[in-house]
Formats: sequence, structure tokens, C-alpha cells
Amino acid sequence: MARLIVTAHQNGKSSVGLDESIPAKPFASVPGFDPTLIWGTLATPSVPWDGSNVAAGGRTVLPDAGETRLMRVTFPPDSVMMASDFDPAAAGAEYMSRLPGLAERFEPESPGMHTTDTVDYGILMEGEITLELDDGKAIALKPGDIVVQNGTRHAWRNGGSRPATLIFVLIGARRRNA
Repeated sequence: MARLIVTAHQNGKSSVGLDESIPAKPFASVPGFDPTLIWGTLATPSVPWDGSNVAAGGRTVLPDAGETRLMRVTFPPDSVMMASDFDPAAAGAEYMSRLPGLAERFEPESPGMHTTDTVDYGILMEGEITLELDDGKAIALKPGDIVVQNGTRHAWRNGGSRPATLIFVLIGARRRNA
């Protein structure tokens, strides 16, 4: 199990302010899908750390302009959503409950496609996954590959047989007219 370690200051010296496990919290309706919001900062973070985590209990998993969010997302193989017992309504309800702010961005007519007002740094840690873009371009990723997602319409596709885990840093941005 992964750990979250947050440094702090104590008596003018660096110290461990937090050391805790990051539990797996897979969706009940989408076996193997595990989006975990880990950490967040305000638009202008300050140090020393005040003991709070901006991402805890927020109204949305997406950051406002200048804020950040750290997420670990495990994507099951796409075949999970193609299974005969898959319940799209239950999955949709769980997305809305667990991923507020992001779930509303998914396009019902193009499953998985979404656009956010964020710059996302994504690092594939395990497995293989494909980044699908608006123009139909599909980019296959292998562990260690890094994607900088600049608020463009996209989807993540796992056509393999094993889960794929990515780490994302989302940076809230302001969308300007192009």
C-alpha cells in the first residue's frame, strides 16, 4: 500500500507532519476503477504547512485557477465496462458521488471523453494505457511516460487485460478563447 508523507516544521527544524497509508477505494460499480484524490494546495500555498489538506472534503475534485490537486487513478481494462452485468446507471451515480466537478464533464454521447480547465501532468506508473484525443489520434503509453494535458478534450482507454495506474497533478487554469 502506498504512503503519503508530508513534511512540516517543528521547533525550527524539518519534521514529518503526516505519514499515513493511501488506501485503495475502488468503485463498487466499476470493478478495478480507483480514483483517489490525495492532496491539494490553494492558489497561493504558504509554508510552513498549517496541517490542512485543501483536497479533503471539497465540493469538487477539480482545482480552481492556480490551485493544485494530486490524484492516483487506476483504470481497469475497458472490458470491465463491456461486461454483460455492467450497470451504467450505477456507475454514473458513483462517478457523481465520488468525483464531483469532474463527473459532470464526461460526455454521455462519447463515453470517457471530457474536458477540464486544468493543466494536468500525468505519469503512467503501471500497465499500459492509450490517450485518445479529439482528432481521433491515439497515443499508447508505457510505464514512465509523461503526458502534459493542456485542457484539451480527451479520454483514457485501457484496451489491455491488466489495470493501468497513473499519477496526476492537476493545476487549475483559466480558459481563454482560442
